[in-house]
Amino acid sequence: MSEAKFPTTPLGRIKLFFTFFDSRWEDLTKENWLNVAYKDLSAGLIVAMTAIPMAMGFAMAMGMRPEHGIVAGALACVVGRTFGGSKYQVYGPTAAFIPVIAALIAKYSDPANGGTFEQAHGFLVLVSIISGIILMIMGIYGVGKYAKLVPNSIIVGFTVGIAVAIAATNFKDILGLDSFKVLLGDSSRSIGERIKFMSEHLHLINGWSIFLGLLTFFLAKYLLKISIYIPGPVIAMGTATLLAGTLLADKKIILVHDLYGSIPNNFFKLQLPFLPPMNGSVMLDIVYFVVGIVFVSGVESVLCSSMADRLAKNDRTPFNADKEFFGQGLVQIITPLVQGFPCTGALARTATSIKAGATTPLAGYFKAILKLTMAFYLALYLELIPMACIGGILVWVASNMIKPSEIKEIKHSGKFELAMMIYTAIMVPMTDFLTGVLSALVIYFVLRFVFKKREEKKASY
Repeated sequence: MSEAKFPTTPLGRIKLFFTFFDSRWEDLTKENWLNVAYKDLSAGLIVAMTAIPMAMGFAMAMGMRPEHGIVAGALACVVGRTFGGSKYQVYGPTAAFIPVIAALIAKYSDPANGGTFEQAHGFLVLVSIISGIILMIMGIYGVGKYAKLVPNSIIVGFTVGIAVAIAATNFKDILGLDSFKVLLGDSSRSIGERIKFMSEHLHLINGWSIFLGLLTFFLAKYLLKISIYIPGPVIAMGTATLLAGTLLADKKIILVHDLYGSIPNNFFKLQLPFLPPMNGSVMLDIVYFVVGIVFVSGVESVLCSSMADRLAKNDRTPFNADKEFFGQGLVQIITPLVQGFPCTGALARTATSIKAGATTPLAGYFKAILKLTMAFYLALYLELIPMACIGGILVWVASNMIKPSEIKEIKHSGKFELAMMIYTAIMVPMTDFLTGVLSALVIYFVLRFVFKKREEKKASY
């Protein structure tokens, strides 16, 4: 990959950040524009079809409404593609944000504490805007490159831990637990609490829901293996919805409509920030959630951009980490204000887009437009999707996050790296996202420093 000469001063970076036609468009020329546009349109269509069920599932796992996921995925892609630093990256809801946002929504929408969903959503907007401003400042002052310093062992452990947490949270939907108390309000529970809670409601398990959940999982997983052009999640979602509305109509299967009512197709509404009465607890929460959003945004977007360059065999200008931080900041400011929530680069959707032929940011614009168009005309049918289907989609996402090749690579890096991966993978679901990751980072760098000092001392003798 060629060396890129990006600006090294804050003023130079700001000028680049607001330059629309930069190196991200270098593969689009007067001679090939029609061919490139066609490939990007095709890739955008494939990703849009795959993204709709995933965006809905992520939103509901976070404690949000289904349409919030649709809005977030489309708008984040437009903003990210306009101001981000990667040619290929697809932006949208990601699994890494689930524990952060779910914890915030659960805490600040709890009626027992005087909260409502609107207040929780407004508080999410507030912390997201603060996070966005911090990310923009980090990009302007060239902090983007430091995201690459996060050890791979902790990134892989974090990913595995999130996958375990997602699977544990969404098995309840596949089991068809016929209780609003079981289906709602437990997204912030620890894994132990979730398992105990589900075990106390085993008598409510619906066998037909398990069938639909497993059917969704296997169709989504294996249809995509046949061809990237087969939208496995959409076919799985359509099949499960058709069965639930016909052959299984009398089997008491819980649908999206049963929990969330109708899904409106007037997606864009202004959501203003909300600040609860200030006290020490609220201040700590603001710091906690801002750090969480900044960390996920920074690390995952740089990781995804780097992966995209490798996957696309980009031998020209690489992604710009600082511009990526700046673009992520704007995503976190704008998207939540319009009924969305924080988003970042999506690894699986970016890979799908590249494999489908995408080469320029046009693919992201096409994805956003096509996704909103399809969701607008399908809103009436999206509310008929079984919750077991949503659970199946999310468990499929979780299974894709655990990559044996990455774990094997960490294992070959040595016992210390393997131990840090295992520690992070356990701590993330057993405690909470930020506690697990930050404690892992502290332990990693402290022990690395100690080992280095010992080696230097031995070498001096």
